[in-house]
Amino acid sequence: MKNIAVLGSTGSIGESTLSVVRQLKGRFKVVALSVNSDINGLKKQIKEFSPRIVCVRDKTAANKLKPFLGRRIKLVSGDEGLNELVRDKEIERIMFAISGSAALIPLVNAVKCGKEIALANKEALVMAGPMIMSLALKHKAKIFPVDSEQSAIWQSLGIEDKRKVSAIYLTASGGPLKDLRPDKFKTITLKQVLRHPRWKMGKKITVDSATLMNKGLELLEAMFLFNLPAESIKVLIHPEALIHSMVEFEDGVIIAQLSATDMRIPIQYALTYPERAANSFPRIDFYKLGAMHFAKPDLNNFPCLGLAYQAAKELGSMPAVLNAANETSVNCFLDNKISFTDIPKIVERVMRRHKKISRPALADILQADAWAKEEAMRFCRRVI
Repeated sequence: MKNIAVLGSTGSIGESTLSVVRQLKGRFKVVALSVNSDINGLKKQIKEFSPRIVCVRDKTAANKLKPFLGRRIKLVSGDEGLNELVRDKEIERIMFAISGSAALIPLVNAVKCGKEIALANKEALVMAGPMIMSLALKHKAKIFPVDSEQSAIWQSLGIEDKRKVSAIYLTASGGPLKDLRPDKFKTITLKQVLRHPRWKMGKKITVDSATLMNKGLELLEAMFLFNLPAESIKVLIHPEALIHSMVEFEDGVIIAQLSATDMRIPIQYALTYPERAANSFPRIDFYKLGAMHFAKPDLNNFPCLGLAYQAAKELGSMPAVLNAANETSVNCFLDNKISFTDIPKIVERVMRRHKKISRPALADILQADAWAKEEAMRFCRRVI
C-alpha cells in the first residue's frame, strides 16, 4: 500500500483523485490532505480517509477546523504548513492538484525531498520548468503528468528516443467559444465562458480553456516535461476530445492516446505507474463514434495562444510573467471587473513592459510573478 497526499483535495482534480483511491481499494493510504479554505469538504474527507496530517492554507479557516480534529490528526496551516506537509517522510507520492502559482514553492520542496509527484498543476512548471526539471534530476524525484494531454504525450512516447520525435500534436477541444462569430466576442458573458462542452473543471481553468491560454500553458509545460522545442509542438483543435495528444516520429509514424473524457483515467495512471489497473470508468464505443474532427486554432480570435508561443520563444522569466498576468486577469474577469476580451490585452501589455531575465533563479521568478500580478491588476483597475 502506497502512502499518498492529495493537495487541493476538495477541488475537481482532488475529488477525482479520491474517487480513484476508492476504486482501487487496498492500493493507497491517504495520509495527508490539503485545502485552501473549504473545511466543510475537508471534514467529509477526513471522516472517510482518516489522514494523519491535514493542511488548511487559510489560517482563519484552519482555526475553525481545530475543534473537529482528534488528537491523532495533525493540523498545519499557511504556506509554511503546506511546505511542512510535502516534506513529511511517510508520504511517498503527492498529487499536486493546487491551482495557480501557489503550488510553486511546495512543488520545489517536494522535488528536493525526492518525492514521486503526480502533477496536475501546470502553472508551477510554466513559471520555473527548467529549474524544477533540473532539481528533479538532481534529487531523483519522479514527476508523472496528470493533465490528459501531457499524460497522452508521456504514454505515446513510451521508451522511444525523444531525438526521433518530429512533432507533438497537443489537442484542444476548442472550449465553449470555438464556433462563436468574431463580432460576438465583445459581449461574451461569464456564464457562456464557464459552460465547457466536454470537461467539468474549476472556474480558472475553464476560462483558460475558453481563451486557449490553457493550451498555451500546456505548450510550455510539454516543452519542459519532455525537453522539446516549442516549434515541434502544434496545437490541434479536436472537439470530440477523445484523442488527448499525439506524437509524430521522424519516420512519419504517429502514436496517439485515446480514452473517454474522464480525468480519473490519467489520474489513475499517474498514481499506479508503472502499472495499469482495471477500473469501471467509461470506454470509447467506436461503433457509435461516427467521426472525429480536427482544425487549426484561430489566433485572431484567441490571441492568448499566440502570447504563449511568444513566451515559449523568449523563455527566461517571460513564462512566469505570462502566467501571472493571465492569472490576475482571469480572476478579475471572474469578479466581473473586466471583459473577456480584456484578458489577452492585459497579458500582452504586461509582457511588453517586462524586462526579461534570461537565466532566472527562484527569487527572480518569484519577483517576476509578483511584479506581473501587480502590473496586471493596475491595468485591470484602468479598465474598471
